[in-house]
Amino acid sequence: MEVRPTLLIVEDDAALSRTLARSFERRDYVVTHAESVAAAREAVQDETPDFAVVDLKLGDGSGLECVKALHERDPDMKIVVLTGYASIATAVEAIKLGACHYLAKPSNTDDIEAAFARGEGDPDVTVTFRQTSIKTLEWERIHEVLAECDFNISEAARRLGMHRRTLARKLGKRRVD
Repeated sequence: MEVRPTLLIVEDDAALSRTLARSFERRDYVVTHAESVAAAREAVQDETPDFAVVDLKLGDGSGLECVKALHERDPDMKIVVLTGYASIATAVEAIKLGACHYLAKPSNTDDIEAAFARGEGDPDVTVTFRQTSIKTLEWERIHEVLAECDFNISEAARRLGMHRRTLARKLGKRRVD
């Protein structure tokens, strides 16, 4: 009997979660879904999956909390962080906490499987110069401070010298490049 790979999808967007689950099931994965950090912790109580796809921004907390919990549960689990709010700060933190890769949305099943397959970094990747806008620098600094504060918005706002509501409003907007 062939052993099928197991996958946990931690995503609070039901439509995206269903789409990813169907796509991975067609590739012969056994898929489990969790819509929050708490649900993900509960899902791995009895059986630990081989792979996990974790959204960075979840309703009950940060996907980084989830990455940490999953990695502590099984350091061999391949974890890919999938996010529409990509920043250098959160990418670095995700890798430090145990993710094997970090992908910006939109990413498809091929991208995710390729990320699972990559065991090491690529020293031959082309280093390119990219103009960085003030808005991008601000976005990255905000996420760096948020990660330092364990995603406590009030503390991050204090450290950034801005009102908590202003920070919450900025976080609610999509990233502008």
